[in-house]
Amino acid sequence: MILRKGDTGDEVALLQRRLTRAGFPTPETHVFDHATESAVMTLQKARGLVIDGIAGPKTMIALAGVALPRHLTDDDLVKAADTLGVPVAAIRAVNEVESRGEGFLPDGRPVILFERHVFYKRLKARGFDADALAAKYPNIISPTPGGYMGKAAEYTRLAIAERIDAEAAHESASWGAFQIMGYHWKALEYSSVADFVARMQRSEGDHLDAFVRFIAADTALLSALKGRKWATFAKGYNGPDYARNLYDVKLARAYDRYADMGTSAGPMKAAA
Repeated sequence: MILRKGDTGDEVALLQRRLTRAGFPTPETHVFDHATESAVMTLQKARGLVIDGIAGPKTMIALAGVALPRHLTDDDLVKAADTLGVPVAAIRAVNEVESRGEGFLPDGRPVILFERHVFYKRLKARGFDADALAAKYPNIISPTPGGYMGKAAEYTRLAIAERIDAEAAHESASWGAFQIMGYHWKALEYSSVADFVARMQRSEGDHLDAFVRFIAADTALLSALKGRKWATFAKGYNGPDYARNLYDVKLARAYDRYADMGTSAGPMKAAA
């Protein structure tokens, strides 16, 4: 469950009680108000998390005092903004809207999504009879997208693909919190797809680094991000169906919220 400003109910009250018990006193109002958001941000700063005021899974884990050694930090976001030459609020907005929230599965493996149509193209380019293989493994190889199983089950699909061609299989999955496709490894200046995958297995900071490389390599995306042209950015990053999920609207709203936080007192100011 994810809780944020404006939410109400018993889950919010439980969060407020847990914050108080953890040493971040919060009135139990059953409303995720400004005081609750400030307490969440103070907790996030104390635990080295991204400071966004949203009580998501990583914040809840940190609230219980569990260490998260591979999680994304606020310093990572600031460094990414500096590298790309964009406001920190823009990177915070992209992290909130475009990332999957968590870059790793509960079992410690990076989040992936295997794309069977990409695998079909990669195999064909390598001289395989992709159509014959597609008839045998329709959920793994196909001219069209689909066959998704989600979460850990995507690794079952990847394992079958690896037995056919491991390198092409790794190139055909999107990896980590920002779901960067493996076949971009060369353009993003990794030494090999194996190097790319190894970095994705290491930390969410590496996931963000892949995103930074991806944006830096695309002048149109970088220009859109610098100019806060959210529709252009969302279309370039998510494809032509971006409007269906209101990605541009969500990015604009998130940016405005983080920009406002950066100009007000509190733990966000130093990072803005």
